[in-house]
Amino acid sequence: MDLSLSPVDMKFQKEVRDWIDVNFDADLRARMALSKNGYVDKASQVAWQKKLASKGWIAPNWPKQYGGPGLSATERYILHSELSGAGTPNVAPFGVSMVAPVIMAFGSEEQKKKHLPPILASDIWWCQGYSEPGAGSDLASLQMSAVRDGDDYVLNGSKIWTTLAQWADMIFCLVRTSKSGKPQEGISFIVFPMTSPGITIRPLPTLDGPAEGQHEINQVFFENVRVPIKDALIGEENMGWTYAKYLLEFERGNAYAPGLRHMLRKARKVASKEIAGGEPVIRDPDFARKLAQLEIRIDMLDATERRVLSSLSAGQNVGPESSMLKCAGSEAQQAITELALEAAGFYAAPFVQDTIALLEAGGNETCPTPQHDLVAAPNYFNYRKTSIYAGSNEIQRNIMAKMVLGL
Repeated sequence: MDLSLSPVDMKFQKEVRDWIDVNFDADLRARMALSKNGYVDKASQVAWQKKLASKGWIAPNWPKQYGGPGLSATERYILHSELSGAGTPNVAPFGVSMVAPVIMAFGSEEQKKKHLPPILASDIWWCQGYSEPGAGSDLASLQMSAVRDGDDYVLNGSKIWTTLAQWADMIFCLVRTSKSGKPQEGISFIVFPMTSPGITIRPLPTLDGPAEGQHEINQVFFENVRVPIKDALIGEENMGWTYAKYLLEFERGNAYAPGLRHMLRKARKVASKEIAGGEPVIRDPDFARKLAQLEIRIDMLDATERRVLSSLSAGQNVGPESSMLKCAGSEAQQAITELALEAAGFYAAPFVQDTIALLEAGGNETCPTPQHDLVAAPNYFNYRKTSIYAGSNEIQRNIMAKMVLGL
């Protein structure tokens, strides 16, 4: 196992860093620094993704036959690490990283030609329709129905926690097409436009309190929505559970360590500027201990991720290690936001509805707190979700108990 980068890999790393220096401009950096949920406005988000697309780096995992860059496992790791470490906007995963691999593996040639090019160009925004009010971690209990009526499915039900549905042009959904047999056996995977008649999007306010239009999650209602089966159904009817499990392989297991280091640098900055007891917070022994413990956790996670990278480079699969990385990474994210909140102290209390608006030219909103403290509380509240999504950490531990320990 070799955890060091080769000279060729280091050259690629420099290329990525140089590209970020040029393309991650000061305005976008400032917007990201004041983002409550890791996203910026849709126009800025799409503009950034199109820059990546023009370089050929928006979909590093895609095979060349579908327009991917043909990067090695190490190059993909370097690209992800450098982008995360710089604090760039995350590429919205729903199109590039989630539905696209399913379409590649199980979609028809017509569906591939229709959907993959606009996903790669970031011309179409996707959202995910999985969870329901009564089907979260127990996703197999979902009830949104798709009933055949001639050449169409008629959809009724609702999906919840639908990230950025208000921006979406398309949605991929798990729906119930059969009630016979086991619950998993009656689920199908479909895709269709969000402009279809009968769809209503309702924002779900969250404790981080983003401004109107910048909120993250929604509940989506479907009332007698008609979609053509030929266009909508991916693969075979009632095989959606298999496709959903395939998709989850692409939702877990990314490298966390570079992004965690970026988050910890921001927390360190806050602690260096805020004063408690006449001294900067960072000099407080108890705070310094917590900071050191987090640095050690990140180093341990980085070493583990590099071991996984070594296995991938040798042609092996990630396996249950993805569950371990998800647990360790998400819990470290939460711990860092807790530390940043502690460092901000009372300055975390003032509530600003639209933090990014403070950057707008001519804005007349008075900032009630230092800008570096503005998102300490919103980030803390927002990151409570990370141990739940993509399969809760409790479920991940069950997977590790079964697959690793044989329990």
